[in-house]
Amino acid sequence: MEHVESLNTVQASALTTNKLIRNTYTLLGLTLAFSALMAGVSMMSNWPPLPMWLLLVGVIGFPVLIEKNINSAVGIALVFAYTGFLGASLGPILSMFLATEQGSMVVMQALGGTAAIFFGLSAYAFSTRKDFSFMGGFLCVGALVAFLAGIAAYFFNMPTLSLAVSAAFILISSGFILFQTSRIVNGGETNYVRAAVTLYISIFNLFVSLLRLLSAFSGRN
Repeated sequence: MEHVESLNTVQASALTTNKLIRNTYTLLGLTLAFSALMAGVSMMSNWPPLPMWLLLVGVIGFPVLIEKNINSAVGIALVFAYTGFLGASLGPILSMFLATEQGSMVVMQALGGTAAIFFGLSAYAFSTRKDFSFMGGFLCVGALVAFLAGIAAYFFNMPTLSLAVSAAFILISSGFILFQTSRIVNGGETNYVRAAVTLYISIFNLFVSLLRLLSAFSGRN
């Protein structure tokens, strides 16, 4: 009897995990597509780069609002608003790259690198099922320090620091992919909205950071 109950518990847990995985990656795929659409709209409309203050308000404000509404339809609507906002902010940057000689190559290299890192780390976390939850505190502190350093590099015009921040965000974003994926697989995460947003932010930061580094290595400003 106890064996049957234990088996039922394992099966129920597996079904819950599979549902979480399915919902997380469905939402992630939809938000990535919507973000790309908004980037395309901003490029075709020749939108100017967003002011730094507005970008900071969006980057800080949306996650707070999403977390407060994490279990409602409002939370999902806010997720699409957030990812659309980031996509629109990315459009002017991509337009600037694509207007330069071989800029399209840099963009494609950044896209390819982002995809390779994301799928590689995700596959590793799924196949090994290792628990990377111990990285949580370190990653949060590292992200905060890198974020503040990035703001300082922008306002004080420090290109070298900016490149260092980009390199740091590549490592931090990679760590968050491992961290969040392992939480999904091992039952540490139960909310697919939060999981999808964490993975989206990691992918977005990874792409932008790779774009900056590849641009610098190719000799562009």
